[in-house]
Amino acid sequence: MNVDWDDLKTVLHVVRGGSLAAAGAALGVNYTTVARRIARAESALDMILFERLADGYQPTRAGLRVAEHAAEMEAREHDLLRQLQGQDERLSGRLVLTAPQLMIGPYVAPAIAQFAEAHPAVEVYLKAGNELADLTRREADLAIRISASPGDSLTGLRMAAQDSASFAAPIWAERMTEGKAAVIDWVVYEQIAHVPKQALERFPNSRVVLVCNDMAAMVGAAVSGLGVVRMPVFLGRATPGLVQVPAIEPQTYADVWLVGHPDVWPSAKVKAFREILVPEFRKRRAEFVA
Repeated sequence: MNVDWDDLKTVLHVVRGGSLAAAGAALGVNYTTVARRIARAESALDMILFERLADGYQPTRAGLRVAEHAAEMEAREHDLLRQLQGQDERLSGRLVLTAPQLMIGPYVAPAIAQFAEAHPAVEVYLKAGNELADLTRREADLAIRISASPGDSLTGLRMAAQDSASFAAPIWAERMTEGKAAVIDWVVYEQIAHVPKQALERFPNSRVVLVCNDMAAMVGAAVSGLGVVRMPVFLGRATPGLVQVPAIEPQTYADVWLVGHPDVWPSAKVKAFREILVPEFRKRRAEFVA
């Protein structure tokens, strides 16, 4: 019995992702290739790993067992590659970084520019977004995260403490001078879809006019004058067209961390990048607090 590792890995990703399309996206191959690999694994093992149903591939007991062992094999592979990467003393090749999209322009990009000038043989690949990359599975070498802590399994450096405050277009600052009679509109995040209690105490006629699932959209709405938004202080200050308004008092927000897997942390590329990024953030810490 001889089963190709790519085929076993494909079985794992179909089980993990729940569909051929999700597996293909994770593996960087098309739907047809995923189906072909599954068929090849079944032929090599001489057993059915998935039931072909109208709504997709459903793993059999054998399929789940194969996926379980493939996950263990994958973990060992990642362990080895991380450890080798951590011993890499070359300042060349690729460095993968993840960062929140709205932090990239004012803070991350300038550090990348310095790094690129100092180490031109290193290619920086930046994954922008708020999704947490799995550093154990080597989805990134370093991650900038907004968090209370970096996580027990990661190594991290706290780059800045943060506050949040209320920001809006200048028209709302003018309206707040009317006092409690002022009608104040709010743009709020879907997970906290209400006017802050303190804002209602100060301006009883406050109301929600828009609920969003994305901070970039909320910032755009605020700039357009649609209403007040509670956001991290750095973001409000870095956005042209917004001013801080006294709808609420500034509040403590999650810290800014640079994190990495302990195995990868010692590598030359990771060390060189953090030696540029961390001091730049810490030099500008005052921009993150009220």
